[in-house]
Amino acid sequence: MTHAAPQKPAIDNPNVTVIAATSPMSTPRHGGRAKCLQRLLRLDLPVPPTVALSFDAVHAIAAGEMPDVAAMVQSFPEGALLCVRPSSEDPDWGGPGAMLNIGMNDARYVELSDRIGNEAAASLYLRFVQGYAIHVARLDPDMFDDIDEAGAAGLSSALAAYEEEAEEPFPQDPVVQLHEVLRSMARAWEGTTARLLRQARGAPADAGLGLVVQQMALGLGQGECGSGVLQLVDSETGLRQITGRYLSQSQGREALERGTKSLFLTRDPRGPSLEELAPEAFEALKAHAELMRRKLRAEMQIEFTLENGKVHILDGVRVERTPRAAVRIAVRLAEDKIIPPQEALMRVDPHSLSELLHRQIADDAPRDVIGSGVAASPGAATGRIVFSSNEAQASAARDEPCILVRRETSPEDIRGMHAAVGVLTERGGMTSHAAVIGRGLGLPCVVGAAQMKFNLKRGQITAADGRTFKEGDIITIDGTQGQILAGAPEMVEAVLDDSFQTFMTWADDARDIGVRANADTPADATTARNFAAQGIGLCRTEHMFFEQDRLTPMREMIFADTPQDRKAALAVLLPMQRADFTELFRIMEGMPVCIRLFDPPLHEFLPTDRAGLRDLAEALDLPVSDVTRRVEAMGEYNPMLGMRGVRLGITVPEIYDMQARAIFEATLDASRVGAPVVPEIMLPLVSAKREVEILRARIDAVAAAVRAERGAEFDYRFGVMVETPRACLRADEIAQHTHFLSFGTNDLTQMAYGLSRDDAGRFMSNYVQQGVFPEDPFHVLDVEGVGELIAIGAERARQARSDITLSICGEHGGNPESIQFCRAVGMNYVSCSPFRVPVARLAAAQLAIKERLGEDV
Repeated sequence: MTHAAPQKPAIDNPNVTVIAATSPMSTPRHGGRAKCLQRLLRLDLPVPPTVALSFDAVHAIAAGEMPDVAAMVQSFPEGALLCVRPSSEDPDWGGPGAMLNIGMNDARYVELSDRIGNEAAASLYLRFVQGYAIHVARLDPDMFDDIDEAGAAGLSSALAAYEEEAEEPFPQDPVVQLHEVLRSMARAWEGTTARLLRQARGAPADAGLGLVVQQMALGLGQGECGSGVLQLVDSETGLRQITGRYLSQSQGREALERGTKSLFLTRDPRGPSLEELAPEAFEALKAHAELMRRKLRAEMQIEFTLENGKVHILDGVRVERTPRAAVRIAVRLAEDKIIPPQEALMRVDPHSLSELLHRQIADDAPRDVIGSGVAASPGAATGRIVFSSNEAQASAARDEPCILVRRETSPEDIRGMHAAVGVLTERGGMTSHAAVIGRGLGLPCVVGAAQMKFNLKRGQITAADGRTFKEGDIITIDGTQGQILAGAPEMVEAVLDDSFQTFMTWADDARDIGVRANADTPADATTARNFAAQGIGLCRTEHMFFEQDRLTPMREMIFADTPQDRKAALAVLLPMQRADFTELFRIMEGMPVCIRLFDPPLHEFLPTDRAGLRDLAEALDLPVSDVTRRVEAMGEYNPMLGMRGVRLGITVPEIYDMQARAIFEATLDASRVGAPVVPEIMLPLVSAKREVEILRARIDAVAAAVRAERGAEFDYRFGVMVETPRACLRADEIAQHTHFLSFGTNDLTQMAYGLSRDDAGRFMSNYVQQGVFPEDPFHVLDVEGVGELIAIGAERARQARSDITLSICGEHGGNPESIQFCRAVGMNYVSCSPFRVPVARLAAAQLAIKERLGEDV
């Protein structure tokens, strides 16, 4: 067989092109496969003759306008078997499956039987009849179920079954066969189901499909013959390793007929390998793959056949890769000077970085899925079911991994979440308590698994299929895909190697917006520092009060009747808060730390069950009835819109006084060694200028008192967390009294929509599926509604104070699509959960690179 270009065929159609080095080919017109084959020809690689049909040609075929198929067939050598493969603009968009062995008929069967044997020829013909019947003629696949014979007998039965079902003989004319294959594949692409599937993969609704018609290199002959694929890297790890598979025809006719004998490319203890069977071909394939890598600037997989030891290259595609492999491959291509570092950065999806930072379920591991919910925090974890924080802590003490299962978590569950390896809740969405804390801790979490039945009294959960799992049973949480699995599937560990560090250094060099972390504990701060966050953008201080040794004085403060009694209770908490802040400042030495003052409603710190009320009555030396009445009196109809945040600071100012003192004293303590600390103090839930004026005056007074007592100077920055629509609209007034504004997009979204972020998960998927919202607004920032409020706030704040620092610190800060908006409105930095910091760093870098290249961002 020759690989020289065939004589110019009589094809009078500008949309049907013989692929040659100089053919007018482009990916937007003919698809990626067609363009890649042309590039392989330009590299003088042994590619069989191929004809490309453009998107317009395929669209016309679907509409009933066929090209000159006879001229197309005549452009190939007489008697050649052909295959048709899809060629979409992006291979991830899918397309109809390839159709092989077109041109196989009774006459060709006789000819091949003489050359390669009756059984092998019959096998080729039989596979074509079956494929054509199912995918082209659209006949019932069951028609072949009763065919048990192999070889000629099986072929004869298949041809008879086709004739009976189709009410006509199997077509013998290669022109008719190709005509029907092209028509079938074109119509399949234009169908509603296919359109919806590719749209789900990110393709536009009107995405086009090209087709390539290629002469088949069958890999049949007397010498070493076979087919396979080869690549130079491992798809899982990205490490240099020759991998692939090879099916040798010359190792036995049964192998060809069954299609089951797959040999290793390199030395195989089970039998001869391609390296041993055809060493010259093996070396040629390696050389071809390396040439493709350097000239096509990507790791490529070669699809090849051998015919009497001679190599034929049928196709070249980018190697499939896991996220960890994608980073290693991109870095090595840049280090080998094949692509620049900026292009390496553009080759990795920021979302996929989350998979590098956490354990994941192995791609080939069996999945026994028992439920699903919102994928709230990435990573996977296996453990025994527990139903309370106390049980989780006890399990951790026994060194037994556990999954904490709750209807929904609350601040009281923090210690249990720290002890567990994963969290599963019946309720909640992307910004529910479990989701936010899970992402901050790097803890796999699935929330809103409402299709499962949670019976906490009986200590069991029931899957949709009726299976019941009780406390102690082993389950697995996949927070990346939002699935709950029975048992313990194989895991892949997180690996942050030198390639990852190099890659992220390049990202930092390219980006033009800061990235901080939301961190509440020393462990969070250490993680943030390890992921190269540029400081802490949000430290939620309320989580510090739920430790057992702090909860009692906190409750005493809540029950106090006078400011003096409240101060006495808070005096017990002061040294604890001071120690917390001192440790945070020392971990983040030289970097900003933004501390949000106390935010939640006080009732969250009070017990609701009878046993808890008795314990509190005993601690306070009060009757249970008095404690119960006080707790009930503090209840609010809608506590998230009630007395919380800055409203507490106004009505119970002693809390903020204590926190401010703890921050300032910690500032001086931490500044004794290392760089001076400049803390940032942030007021939550502001809606009026006067709130800011009142509380800044009190905080300034506390700062003056600490300076006088310690005889030392320090600076601090004062700001507001913009979470209410009114604060956005009045940002010009508020900005005059602040150094910075940080937009809290979780609550701002909640208030703009009038939608509970904890309950939205129950119906949000239906809203997105029906197109009410394009995305969950708690997951991807709503730039049209919430974004307009932010843009107004940013513009008015800068008009009032040009040097004001602007940022967002809600969960959207780690979302690549939301970061694009933040850059557009002039944010100085974004802040997100520590484990999302690398995602934000890469997303910001890619946006900056696109802008410098003049691309749409």
